[in-house]
Amino acid sequence: MKIEKSQIAELPLETFPGKIVVVDNVAGVQAAVDYLSHFSPIGFDTETKPAFQRGVIHKVALLQLSTEDKCFLFRLNKIGYPDALDAIICNADIQKIGLSLRDDFAAIRKRVATAPDNFLDLQSFVKQFDIEDLSLQKIYALIFGKKLSKNQRLSNWGAPYLTPAQQSYAALDAWACLRIYNYLNATKNHSINL
Repeated sequence: MKIEKSQIAELPLETFPGKIVVVDNVAGVQAAVDYLSHFSPIGFDTETKPAFQRGVIHKVALLQLSTEDKCFLFRLNKIGYPDALDAIICNADIQKIGLSLRDDFAAIRKRVATAPDNFLDLQSFVKQFDIEDLSLQKIYALIFGKKLSKNQRLSNWGAPYLTPAQQSYAALDAWACLRIYNYLNATKNHSINL
């Protein structure tokens, strides 16, 4: 199954339906981790400030972890990578769902030498459903008939404050990974109607 960009352009825009929690101080990390530790699977993504100059590489600025109705945006550019995050990232009992994880892991390793555990990459998972397109936007459009806006992708994730548009974009990406997985996993033993 495939979808063209022109078809996606015609689709209605998806919005994140839940609550967004920005964690921009170390004091807020433990409460977020305590909350997330009650959920599995959860959606995962990262954002890095884009580099428009050759040879310039930035560290990951934002780590997103989402349940079905709440997304936590950890501002790593402000708080570093707190050890408390390992209770989620390195926890074998909590499944994390993301897309193109190799890039995310490489970005995180520039901040900390943590060993991520129990991650599932949607790019591998969707192949069993004959989905050929491997971008998050295309997979989401194929399954749910809505488009994910990419307007904020190249925005400044290292800015002092995240705009509401940045927050929505970041939350939507992590949540969309979880939503795709939950939908496909639920239909694995039934006929899938895409």
